[in-house]
Amino acid sequence: MSSAPPLDEPVSERPNWDLGSPDLYLNRELTWLAFNRRVLAEAEDEHGPLLERLKFLAIFDSNLDEFFMKRIGGLKQQIGAQVTTLTVDGRSPQQQLDECRLSIIEALADRAVIAGEIRACLRQAGIRLESYGDLDDAARQKLRYRYREMVLPLVTPLAIDEAHPFPFISNLSVNLLVEVHDPVEADSHLVRIKTPSSGRTPRFMRVDDDDFFVPLEEVIAGNLDLLFPGARILASGFFRVTRNAIVERMELANDLLVMIEAELRDRRFAPVVRLEVTPTMPQKLRDRLLQQLEFTGPDDVYEVADTIGMRDLMQLYTLDRPELKFPVFEPVVHPRLAHSASVFQELDANGSLLLQHPYQSFDASVTRMLKEAVRDPNVLAIKTTVYRTSEETEFVPLLIEAVTRGKQVAVVVELQARFDEAANIGWANRLEEAGIHVSYGVVGYKTHAKAMLVLRQRADGSLTRYVHLGTGNYNSVTARQYSDIGFMTADPAIGADVSELFNLMTSGSLSGRSYSGLLVSPLVMKPALLGKIEREIGHHRRSGNGCIQLKTNALEDADIVRALYEAGLAGVQIDLVVRDSCRLRPGLKGLSDSIRVVSILGRFLEHARLYYFHNGGDEEYYLGSADLMSRNLQARVEALVPIPVPDLQLQLREWLDLQLADNCGAWEMTAAGDYVRRRSAPGDRHCQLMLLDKHQGNSLRSATDRQPAG
Repeated sequence: MSSAPPLDEPVSERPNWDLGSPDLYLNRELTWLAFNRRVLAEAEDEHGPLLERLKFLAIFDSNLDEFFMKRIGGLKQQIGAQVTTLTVDGRSPQQQLDECRLSIIEALADRAVIAGEIRACLRQAGIRLESYGDLDDAARQKLRYRYREMVLPLVTPLAIDEAHPFPFISNLSVNLLVEVHDPVEADSHLVRIKTPSSGRTPRFMRVDDDDFFVPLEEVIAGNLDLLFPGARILASGFFRVTRNAIVERMELANDLLVMIEAELRDRRFAPVVRLEVTPTMPQKLRDRLLQQLEFTGPDDVYEVADTIGMRDLMQLYTLDRPELKFPVFEPVVHPRLAHSASVFQELDANGSLLLQHPYQSFDASVTRMLKEAVRDPNVLAIKTTVYRTSEETEFVPLLIEAVTRGKQVAVVVELQARFDEAANIGWANRLEEAGIHVSYGVVGYKTHAKAMLVLRQRADGSLTRYVHLGTGNYNSVTARQYSDIGFMTADPAIGADVSELFNLMTSGSLSGRSYSGLLVSPLVMKPALLGKIEREIGHHRRSGNGCIQLKTNALEDADIVRALYEAGLAGVQIDLVVRDSCRLRPGLKGLSDSIRVVSILGRFLEHARLYYFHNGGDEEYYLGSADLMSRNLQARVEALVPIPVPDLQLQLREWLDLQLADNCGAWEMTAAGDYVRRRSAPGDRHCQLMLLDKHQGNSLRSATDRQPAG
């Protein structure tokens, strides 16, 4: 299915392009769903290691859950509020919702087929994921014993009748709805059973000591006589609900932390936006669920032909089967840091450096920089942002240690990082209790910038600023899973800019600030980028060498899209590496035929943002945390840092060229908005594997490496 409608007229009959035409702007929601279909294609690719294919299947499902919670939930809110404003692509909220539903139903049909293929391959590899109904008597007896001893006491059946109201159904939980008739009662009644879910009660239950699993909810359903001895089961079925995650409170709160805590409570009880059921659930049970969950119709009911909640398949990915996964690798230490006595001395002596994660170690570079700052007696102050971090990351303990060593520490915590709010509240409380200056940024704007500033005193009493700016979070877990870029420098101009950025974030004052090189949103970044696109048009008209290359997670902002169309009209060469949502149509004759759009998927999540402008030969490279979305450019505090050092520019050029030339993990967008997987030739390798080889210094090719697809 195309992610947008075809243009109304043949290209040859449209010489005068109206850049305000809705036809030229693809729908954000549909292009994101197209991205998730590409994730599903990774699960389908038989050349990939088997457990990695399973992992992509789980990621597809997890992505879709979040899409319902954030995007579908948001659209339903607009419809409920009777919002009729059309988007830039000419769609109303209801039209968007209807088209999203059609796209999702098609994807779920594909998912069922792919899941069946993967299950068959797993069986051949000695990993069995079976339905309870397909087991023989011996296997059922083993499961019954294990279930009775290890799980049954955790199961709580909740009656639904005149004396017992319909129970609360928690978000994304797997449930069983049962109609029970007890011989001592005149009428039957319903019972809801929630499948226990915790790290100690896995979703998929082992039949024995082998890699042989059955979904826990099916084990519960197959042994209902243990919960209802002597009763008759008249009907049953599995279901799962998804709740809206868009529950921001509209009032201005005196205490942002209190408001976010209230939002978390609200989200737990937010309206249901999706009901998933199994095909075997009788209609009368479906109708009861629709009634109790306050659905107005069946449009939000999705019948799942296979396992409900496939995100839980990540449990099987953790099996110790290395031959079915990508080869294990250890990130290398950046060569300039491998033998340096100090990060600060290295930056003083040899200038700025670039970090490429996950190929180069986050802990041996960024964490090391913080660790040295904490324990260096000449460091007086440390300032950093926290957006999403993890228990495994040493950042928070190190910041607390810094305070105990008498250093001034300031941390900007973004409490509103979606789905990480509870964790960030916990970090903020720990930091404040330790005596750290904690700020929540500028009221009305999320803080998304990834920045760390260290102030170190020299022997003459002067201060030197050391800076780290990056495209990824200060999170040692995702630093091994995401493809990101970091930049370390002692450049005085950049250091002064980052000081001004922290003053903005901690003071809450946006206006009146100037930066020598940093592009900061919400006030500076968007006009600067639009200006650079316009400048490139001028260069091309004069010299014919205009070139723009942008790597981002999403291209959604209509003004940026229009500016790129204007550059395309002028003939500027434009290469866009966009991971997921992209509203621009490439390849339209006379408008965007000098523009190509590429999306890359692979072992690592492509997460870096890198912006290049040829600028008449005086090339500019910027990296940072900002995607080309209206929210990043106008509703967040973001930062893009210029990389003026020629040696570092050469590294970025090599990295960009590898991405643009990739034929193994790249998909190219057509003018209709569809994506076509590039065809590879013998000897082609995924750009991520090439970067692994480059940094590891040896080939990681093996039987389980991804081979060229197509």
